[in-house]
This record gives sequence, structure tokens and C-alpha cells, in this order.
Amino acid sequence: MSSKSIDREAPVQGAVIIHPEHEGRDSSRASEARLEEAAGLALALDLQVREALIAPLRKRTPATLFGKGKVEEIGAICEAADASVAVVDDSLTPVQQRNLEKAWKVKVIDRTGLILEIFARRARTREGRLQVELARLSYERSRLVRTWTHLERQRGGFGVMGGPGETQIETDRRLLAEKIGRLKKELVEVRRTRTLQRSARKRRPYPVVALVGYTNAGKSTLFNRLTRAEVMAEDMLFATLDPTLRMLNLPDGRPAILSDTVGFISDLPHELVEAFRATLEEVREADVILHVRDIASPDSDAEAADVREVLERLGVDMDERRVLEVWNKVDLVPAEDRELLEGDARRAHPPALLVSAVSGEGLDELLRTVAGLVDEAPPIEARLPPGEGAAIAWLYRNGRVVERETGDDGAVRMAVRLSPKALGQFEQLFPQAVLTGVERSGEI
Repeated sequence: MSSKSIDREAPVQGAVIIHPEHEGRDSSRASEARLEEAAGLALALDLQVREALIAPLRKRTPATLFGKGKVEEIGAICEAADASVAVVDDSLTPVQQRNLEKAWKVKVIDRTGLILEIFARRARTREGRLQVELARLSYERSRLVRTWTHLERQRGGFGVMGGPGETQIETDRRLLAEKIGRLKKELVEVRRTRTLQRSARKRRPYPVVALVGYTNAGKSTLFNRLTRAEVMAEDMLFATLDPTLRMLNLPDGRPAILSDTVGFISDLPHELVEAFRATLEEVREADVILHVRDIASPDSDAEAADVREVLERLGVDMDERRVLEVWNKVDLVPAEDRELLEGDARRAHPPALLVSAVSGEGLDELLRTVAGLVDEAPPIEARLPPGEGAAIAWLYRNGRVVERETGDDGAVRMAVRLSPKALGQFEQLFPQAVLTGVERSGEI
């Protein structure tokens, strides 16, 4: 048979998306918007959305989540749509998932399983893959229910005195626990390496600026625009997962390190929050946090609240001095709403910045504001004798030069902002420099 006649492409999987609407769910966002987001997650997993519906619930049924009539109705929809997957935009217990699969005769995925599957496909670095695998195994450990006949009790020991032995389900749980233990040990080593890298960066007096935001808020596009990098940026939920670091040139001063992190989402699975805790330590250690928001989204406020909630769960200090809101995608805001939006940005505390990562609007002001946030110390004055080019170059690389004058004799006077760590390094490297305006023990 010719190889050309062999279809090597994976078959398209049709999906039905169900958003259960019940008391206790987040009321700050419309059900239609949440349904659209769930459909976007399914598309990110290469599923073909054939039907999407909102299913009102008066009460949660322990066995199937939905009532008997609604289960039959959705089953008929799955059959009519020729779907092979049903996505329930809510958390399902293992029993509910098993019972719905029996009733609908399709594979059933809940919101947590859907997000975990996307993360498993998108993680690229070793740390990212280990974290996703750990989260997935932690999730699956609760899914080991007695569904198949292979979960019956195994024969134990070497003979008749061996006893009944452990059940297959106990064996599976034990194997999962052992694999989880191995992954945790591997992650400890990977995180140790990341900690060493972070410590090395701290020895170099570069401030760190971290981007955070709801998934698809435009963080990666903004990251690429500011650093001229080529990080994957698509109009897709969770287009990028692994943290990326690049140098960022601040105006008239020293460079900074810009960190792009994983996007957040409402109801982010607990397993993933815990697994990505080490990765998001980049945010916790940052000098400035840029909270990027899709200001053109009707749910921008609710999305921002979700981001703040996850950051607080991670123990990130949301000190207003360190967090700057960046309202992205202003190019998509209708002209008649622009004046009102600008007023809202001015009244925000601290004031928000309106930008467009696509057109470049507002990015110069963003960089100036970031430079001001990392330059809190008053400038010092450095007087350098002629021929000190190495010291001048060091100050430009590691500080923010505010003013520079060259005398007739070739001596140079510079006003420069330096972090305390950079100041100490400069004094050790260039003792011939005369410094004034240095604060020591409360005195100048």
C-alpha cells in the first residue's frame, strides 16, 4: 500500500460544551462569557465545538451533578452532534464523571481536567513538564474509582498462605504515590537550579519586572514588543506557559530583566497553583509587577480580581508601590468610550496606564514609569578622574545616569541612581571615584 494513502492525521474530535449555572458560582461574570471562555479552552485543546449550552441547576445532584431530565437532554444533544467529548465547565467528582460517561456514552472532561490537559500539551521546559505532570497525577489520584474488572483483588504471596493481597486499585494508588514522590524529588533539584540562577541575577544589580495577567490579556505580545523577543503570542488561551526572561532597556538608564509568566484564569485548579508556585516565585521576587489587563474585555474587572486572588494565594505582596496596572488593547476600545476610559485610568490608585501592545501606543510612558518605580533612591554624585572609561561604562550598565558633565581637564561628574547593592559594588571596583550624596546610617 502506498504511504500516500495512509491518513496520519488525528481524527477531529467533536465536543459539546456545558456550563452549569447554579448558586455559589461567581456572579461577577455573565454565564455567556464563562461559556465562551470554556469554548475557548476546548479550542485550545484542538477540539471542534459543535454545541455549547448553559444548563441551569436548581440543586447539585450527587450522582450526576445534573438532574435526570437534564442528563437525558444533554445526552441527546451529544448524540445529535456526533460528539466524542463532553466538556463540563465545573468541577466533577470522580463518581459524577464516571456516571455521566456511562449516560452520555462520550468522554467527559471537567474544567480542571481540561486546563491540566492544555498545560500538559503546552509546557516546553523540563521544569514546566515536571510541574504539569505532578499536577496531573495529583488530580488523577482522586479519580481512581472502581470502574473496571482489573481492579479486583489480586492473588498475594507465594502460595496459599499469602493472603488475599492488595486490590488493583490499591496497587495503582501506590504506584501513583511513588511516581509523585519521584517527581517531587526531581522538581526539588530543578528548583534548586532556578534558585541559584535567581541568586546570580541578584548579584547583578538589575531590577526585575514581572508581567502577570489573565490568560489572553496580551502579556506575550507586550513582552515581545518591549524586548524585541519572539515568544509565542497567539489569540488563544494559554498560548505560552513557561516563564521567559529577557533584558529590557529602560529609557536613559540601566537595563532591567523582564519576566513573562503563565496566564491566570478563573477557578485555576488548586493542583496547578501548587505545582507552579516555584515558577511564580519570579513574581514574588520582582521589584515591579505589571498587571496586564485586557481593557477591551467586558469582564476585565472580574478577570483582574481573579489574578489578584491567585497572587494572594501564592503569597505575593500586592503592595501598591510595586504593582502597576497596564490596561492593554486600547486599540480595540470604541472611540466614544475612550474619554471615559482615560478618566477611569487617572482615578485608579495608583493611576493605570493605557497601552496597546499591537500599535505601540503608550509604551514609552510605560517604560518611563517603570524606570521611576525602580529608581526610588535619590541620585548620588560621582566624580571621576580623566581616563576612567571603565567606571563610566559600569555606571551606565548598572545604574541610571541622570546627568553627566565633562570638565576642561577631562574629569567627569555624573549624577546617577544606584541600588544599595550596586553602590557597594561600585565602591569596591572603583575606589578612585569620589562619591557625594551617599546615605549611610541615616547621614549623608
